[in-house]
Amino acid sequence: MSRKPLAAGAAGARARTLDDLLVLVRPRISAFVLFAAFTGALLGAGPEAELGRVLVAALLVGLVGASSSVFNQVLERDTDRLMPRTWNRPLAAGRLSVRDAVLFGALLGTLGVVGLALAFQPLSALLALSTLAVYALVYTPLKRYTSLNTVVGAVPGAMPPLLGFVALAGRPGPWGWLLFALVFAWQFPHFFAIAWLYREDYRRAGLRMLPCLPGAEGLAGRQALAYSLLLLPISLLPGVRGDAGPVYTVAALVLGLAYAASSAAFAWRETRTTARTLLLVSLAYLPLVFSAVLFDPAVSQALLQP
Repeated sequence: MSRKPLAAGAAGARARTLDDLLVLVRPRISAFVLFAAFTGALLGAGPEAELGRVLVAALLVGLVGASSSVFNQVLERDTDRLMPRTWNRPLAAGRLSVRDAVLFGALLGTLGVVGLALAFQPLSALLALSTLAVYALVYTPLKRYTSLNTVVGAVPGAMPPLLGFVALAGRPGPWGWLLFALVFAWQFPHFFAIAWLYREDYRRAGLRMLPCLPGAEGLAGRQALAYSLLLLPISLLPGVRGDAGPVYTVAALVLGLAYAASSAAFAWRETRTTARTLLLVSLAYLPLVFSAVLFDPAVSQALLQP
């Protein structure tokens, strides 16, 4: 046998392994974690912001988030095999070994946490390690036992902007807490739409998501509406406090009303159309509202003032 087919086969195997490792870190979620951490870090740095340090902080927080995704899939590989939307994930399908995935997740988490401790503030490293532990060791197993897992999971899910802020500022501050609260409230309509769309999958896998529970018809929609209404005043607080100007405030108001309207439609009638609409609006909401923070002239001016 010639060496060329062997080399081509080895190269193909490496490429497939890299693709599978990329799936483990969930690129779309990781991209948002990076963006959220960057926004928080930039606001935490203030007028003395150095773009290089802000980017490094965001990358390190992103590594911790990626590690969380890896360990989540390690722990859920058995239930992933039972759901059509996840059965082809690398661990569920058997393309990667558990050992390799654990080593990969540990490497990412170690680089992120140790990097934050050495390059930034020990508090940011401690918070990042706690975020990883709660997501992997509390939230993920809790999905098998209670629908309150969504509340627990929303805490580490909201941490990226706060982690970025603390890394540069050294301690939590108003912007860090505001962005944390915003992401925390945003997650519930988003997750309820997903859980409703895939409720049969979750039920088959034995995961206790709200729409899967007996007698829970209509509850996901009502909960989504309640949290979207809570999100609206939270998102407007920076404008009320004077931390942001009209550009951010108007954007937050318009986006918040759109999120509330799609949640209200889902609450009024839980259908695949209203759930998918809510999911799409939720996916657009966070990048746009975080972009509004960065492009608001009042925020930019405050960052530039010595």
